[in-house]
Amino acid sequence: MEPVRIVPEAGIDIPSSVRASLEEVVSDLGARIESLYASLDDSKRQWLPDIEIYHNAVRVALDQRIFREESEFEIAETLVAQGNERADQLQLGSPPWVSARGLVVRGYRSKIDGSVQPYGLVVPESFNPRSNERLRLDVWHHGRNLTGTELRFLNVRQTQIGTFAPENTIVLHTFGRFSNAMKYAGEVDTFEALEHVSRCYPVDSDRISMRGFSMGGAATWHLTAHHPDRWVAATPGAGFAESAIYQNLMEKDPKPTWWEQKLWRLYDVTICAGNLRHTPTLAYSGENDPQKQAADLMSECMKEEGLDLPHIIGPETGHAYHPDAKVEIEKWLGKVDDGGREKLPHQIRFTTYSLRFNRCHWIRVDGLEQHWERAQVDADIDGHTVSIATRNVTALTLTMLNDLCPFTLGSVPEVTVDGDRLSISEVTSDGWNIELTRNGHGWTTTPLDRTTLRKRHALQGPIDDFTFDSFVMVTPTGNPLFNGQVAEWIDDQQTDAAYQWEMFFRGRPRVKADKDVTEDDIRDHNLLLWGDPSSNCIYRRIADDLPIVWNAESITSGAATHTTDQHVPVFIYPNPLTPNRYVVVNSGFTFSAYTADSNACQTPKLPDWAVRDITAIDRLPDGVVDCGFFNEQWELK
Repeated sequence: MEPVRIVPEAGIDIPSSVRASLEEVVSDLGARIESLYASLDDSKRQWLPDIEIYHNAVRVALDQRIFREESEFEIAETLVAQGNERADQLQLGSPPWVSARGLVVRGYRSKIDGSVQPYGLVVPESFNPRSNERLRLDVWHHGRNLTGTELRFLNVRQTQIGTFAPENTIVLHTFGRFSNAMKYAGEVDTFEALEHVSRCYPVDSDRISMRGFSMGGAATWHLTAHHPDRWVAATPGAGFAESAIYQNLMEKDPKPTWWEQKLWRLYDVTICAGNLRHTPTLAYSGENDPQKQAADLMSECMKEEGLDLPHIIGPETGHAYHPDAKVEIEKWLGKVDDGGREKLPHQIRFTTYSLRFNRCHWIRVDGLEQHWERAQVDADIDGHTVSIATRNVTALTLTMLNDLCPFTLGSVPEVTVDGDRLSISEVTSDGWNIELTRNGHGWTTTPLDRTTLRKRHALQGPIDDFTFDSFVMVTPTGNPLFNGQVAEWIDDQQTDAAYQWEMFFRGRPRVKADKDVTEDDIRDHNLLLWGDPSSNCIYRRIADDLPIVWNAESITSGAATHTTDQHVPVFIYPNPLTPNRYVVVNSGFTFSAYTADSNACQTPKLPDWAVRDITAIDRLPDGVVDCGFFNEQWELK
């Protein structure tokens, strides 16, 4: 069965003569890039992604038929020419674009799927590559645009300066892997692009701001609340801050399933609004913009946490910035930015619902009693005393580097957690690092047992969590347990998963036959295993160590059993061969059928595991006959 195209929609027909011309020049550029990879040394090879972005933009526009108007044919020719110009410059010596000012587009290779992803920069005139002066950086997230493909992104980022371009500031415009509100792989894009920029330019890590409008405003809300110690300030404009109210989901029929509602807590910001005490935040809304709802709701939630949200409202303005408001925003941000990011606050109030988001300054949450329920850490430093109160937390790490630690060398700070006074180690020349765990008798300084399987950061589920890191799709080559509709369904699901990833997350997934998977692949990647324990040799190798049993007779998930004629298990689990990585069985990202819907609806549609009825024809969660979350030890509840 052919995959269903959802986004981006097919564009206009490409005249045969135009296609032939573009195919020729883009193929020549592709061959040239391959030759450069083979001939250049590492010092120059590192700049090739800056050329690949031009090739990829035109290549995918042709392959996916996403030209929207005839003027884009000329844009494609220009991009190929720019790619060749950069190739010429690289062969002649140092690439001039790495020290250029103004509008610059760059690229990096993503760890997730090995694809080259683009980003845009506004580099200020004050930038001096020979100077040690560190520059402020603003991360800007774009709005929703289902036609905003690579070709259009590169064209805009080379011709339009953007909404804000402060003096003496680098502005990073993220592509975000298309239109996903910078969630999942789109969230990773923010950090990968930021890391690449910080390697190439003199970025002041204490003066990085999070900014965006509309969908980019939603991205700003969630990236600020979930990573509250990373930014000097945030200025979300419009957008959304949660799913249910924004999309009126609880009034729809049928209502979202219990597990979908629980998984809204992955990206909802209203439930962790208190984290914004660690990032000065200024909201903007147009007076007549329906998306003003986000800032109004966040204001209410922040008040419940004892916080006030400054909110600039553009008078008689819809979904846009009022000119006067832009001036106010820049004035406010300039003042906040001058003070720099607070590096080691003496008071922390941190909320999380998942170990995916587990860090705030010197506090790291390493264990929860129960995922998807509110976990809270309130920590205070007073002199040489550290007082901590927790909720739904079983393990913590306190880390203060030497240059930030407020305690004197050789001293032994007093630490109290939930009333338990602990005997801890002294401060050394390296700083202070303490691991704390809670057992049935209270808190101790016993480190976590890392040989025991448990949920932890980046290994806590749900199924969609594989999208945050490198993965390989593993295709079966053996004989399946079941011929007919089950084997056909699995084959169709793998084809669709690869296709939807390429279309929505704008990268081609790595795919390998099971017999070609190496030990390095097992060590370095999450494995998406397709097939069954008979058809997939990697699955067969670990089947006895997985919690869901699948054989010719039945599928067993705890006390429940299901027939094998029309059911297939899908789940995520730590790979028994390398417990620092996942295996995912017979699933890609679970919201692929929702990629044209509101970004607020692009939430996980399955928990850690499920048994699916393959005869169901509607999109998830239809056809789920059983499902659930593994407990904190990765056991079936």
